[in-house]
Formats: sequence, structure tokens, C-alpha cells
Amino acid sequence: MAARCRAAAAVLIISIHLCITTFAVILRTTNKSPWANEFESIELSCLIESISTNNPRIEWKKIKNGEPSYVYFEKHISRDLENRAYIKEPATLVITNLTRSDTAQYRCEVTAHMDHKTFDEVLIDLVVRVKPVVPRCSVPKAVPVGQPAELRCTEDEAFPRPQYQWFHNQEEMAQDPKSNPKFSNSSYTINRETGTLLFTGLRKEDSGQYHCMAENDAGYAECTPQTLEVYDVNVVGIVLGMLALAGVVMVIMVGICCACKNGYFVRSREAGSNYKAPDSRDGLDYIKPEDEGGFRHKSSFVI
Repeated sequence: MAARCRAAAAVLIISIHLCITTFAVILRTTNKSPWANEFESIELSCLIESISTNNPRIEWKKIKNGEPSYVYFEKHISRDLENRAYIKEPATLVITNLTRSDTAQYRCEVTAHMDHKTFDEVLIDLVVRVKPVVPRCSVPKAVPVGQPAELRCTEDEAFPRPQYQWFHNQEEMAQDPKSNPKFSNSSYTINRETGTLLFTGLRKEDSGQYHCMAENDAGYAECTPQTLEVYDVNVVGIVLGMLALAGVVMVIMVGICCACKNGYFVRSREAGSNYKAPDSRDGLDYIKPEDEGGFRHKSSFVI
């Protein structure tokens, strides 16, 4: 009797389970966080585990910056995925020729009006990885020995953001120069996040070709090598040059002084050109200096 009761109870539990399963739409996905590289294809799986409605309503929505928009509605692909996506039965969304703008959340929604539980959904986070393009590298052409120098490398297209690495004469530079005998005497730091290579004091051995590589999970790209020259400062030449310049300045100053002493810079005035005879207010004519040699009376004396 007890065995018969237990069997009946088991049958009842199974019937209830089958009833719930049959009359409830239940979805699942094989990957909630898929990723793919740009220009590749991806499947956003939306699998129906149980359903009793023959023709359920299937919809896909894209959620970008918190704003949802239809991707698949009334059995048609719409918006920016038109001609680049299709539905793989029963409800999986396949996107081809991925672009960086496809990075977003995607929600699969299934509505079954004949089921006891009429609605279910799955949320998928898609990441489209973008390979770096050729980075922009900035390397100074010539720097004196002992002086600091900054080499820069930047890239703006990659997603996720790339890490940077520098090469000297085609050999990868160690992150810590003390860890590699070839760079142990160098004094530099590499910032892998910003792409900056900073020397605190250059040596002659630091001369050579430098190039940078930007790399992320989608791939890498390198810039063209550029030459950095580290040169010695010619102290003797600088001193001789300063002495020569001082000598030239001294010669110019002496020449100016001599010219001033000899009156080359004094403006001569023409003698007599500005002479003006005094007024003859007393009836007498005054003799100009040039007439002194031939004295003549020009007025009569009244006695």
C-alpha cells in the first residue's frame, strides 16, 4: 500500500513538472559575453528550452547607452544591421561583417500567448574588438649626451585600448632596463599605457633606430623606425667660438671710436651759408667779412 502511494505521488510530481514545463516559455544562451574581431561574424545564441505555442513572437533589441532599439521585429532585420544579420532557427541572431559600432547589449525576447508563462528574455553583452592601426611615433633627431629625451607613441582606433612597447635597433626594450644586460646601463622608463619612452640622461650607446608597437587582443601594428643621434658637446669649439665673437665685437667697437674721434660722425656745416647780416637801423651799411679787403663808402658823412 505504501509503495503504491509513493508511486502515485511520483507520477503526480512528474505530471506537475511536465505541466509547468509545457506551459512556460524558457530561454537560455550558450554565451552571455561573446566577443569577435571587427569584420568577422558572430552568433548571439537564443535557445528555446520549452514552449507550447506554435508561432511565438520573437524580437531582438539592441541597447546602446541605455537606449533600446529594434534589431529584429515582425520577422524583419532593421536599422544598421539590415543586410548584415539574419535569424538562425529558432531565435539565434547571426551578425556578419561586424563593425565597432556593434558593441552593445542585445536582448532576445520571446512571447508565447498560449503558455502559462508567456514571456522570457536573455541579455547578451557583445564586444567587437578592433585591431590597432599604425601608431604615430615621435622620436627626436639629435640630443646631446647626458640630456633627457622623450619618445612618444599614440594610436586612437584600437578597442580595447592597446598596450605599447618600444624597440631599439629591432630589439624589444626591457620594461625594467636593469633586468636585461643590454640595457642595464640605460636610464629610461616605459609607460605601456600611454606609449611614452622617457630617458633621464642619454648615453652615446643609446643612439640608433627606435620604433613602437601598439597591441591588443585583436592584433598589433608598428610604426616605421626613426633614428636618434646622441652627440658629444664640443666644449673647446664653443669656447673658441665665443672668443672669436668677442674679438669681432671688440674690433667693431674700436672702429666706431676711431671714426667718432676723426669726426666722421659729425655733420659739418657750410661756412657762411647761414650767415645773416644785422639790420641797418642807424643808416649805416655794415661790411660783410668777405668785403673787408676792399673798403668802400656806401654812405655820405654829413658834417
